[in-house]
Amino acid sequence: MLKAQTNHDGPVLCSSWSGDGTKVFTGGCDSKAKCWVLQTNQSIVAGTHSAPIKSLFWMDEMQCLVTASWDKTVKYWDGRSPNPAHTAMLPERAYTMDVKYPLCVVGTAERHIVIYDLRKPNVEFKRFPSPLKFQSRVISCFPDKSGFALGSIEGRVAIHHVEDKDSMKNFAFKCHRDGNEIYAVNVICFHPVHGTFATSGSDGSFNFWDKDSKQRLKPFSRSNAPITCGNFNADGSIFAYAVSYDWSKGVEYYNQYKQSYILLHSVQEAEIRSRKK
Repeated sequence: MLKAQTNHDGPVLCSSWSGDGTKVFTGGCDSKAKCWVLQTNQSIVAGTHSAPIKSLFWMDEMQCLVTASWDKTVKYWDGRSPNPAHTAMLPERAYTMDVKYPLCVVGTAERHIVIYDLRKPNVEFKRFPSPLKFQSRVISCFPDKSGFALGSIEGRVAIHHVEDKDSMKNFAFKCHRDGNEIYAVNVICFHPVHGTFATSGSDGSFNFWDKDSKQRLKPFSRSNAPITCGNFNADGSIFAYAVSYDWSKGVEYYNQYKQSYILLHSVQEAEIRSRKK
């Protein structure tokens, strides 16, 4: 049964909960970031861009909302003004972003990776080309904030550290492939307890991995459609994921009569625990 609902004037591309769980922030193709107050079921505009908003995150540490857009900017909104508190320019359109304070990593068109130290939010900390050869699809920061995992449309994941002194730990690996068939990596999310991570892709499968031992912990059977998003719950006991068409094969493969699903996997410690010696 539907409990509550809010709307945008275009497709919604991203969402984020407030730290206390009383609000949901959403952004999308109408170029607006909205704050949805669940108790009153009212939604207000928290910020605007001149192009669609691809990613956003609420940060308790700064008490502000950070948004990344196809207008080639990252903006910070503190709710006290209709204007952003800070604006940072990107080299290209934002395709993916993740935030674990004080680390913020943005992947853009043309394979740029931009890192910000949110203690100085309007100053670039570092910029470099993606370690992967094709378009960036998803970024997820390590739980210890020392680096990030990057997934691309070519069915590869790169493990990359922020500091140059840790560069010998960087590597990349293939995943979400079936013979000559190559699928996009749509999801990378880290387990809140063990620090291992899950990937999901356009092939309809998800896998658990351990970056420290450089091995796959457990593969799972494929769904009948791509997995478009997914994440662990707060204690890591559940991995929730959505199965639906992700447009990776174009509009001609879209079937309006095929249902989309949200599925829950009960995570067992043996399948997600690190095997690092």
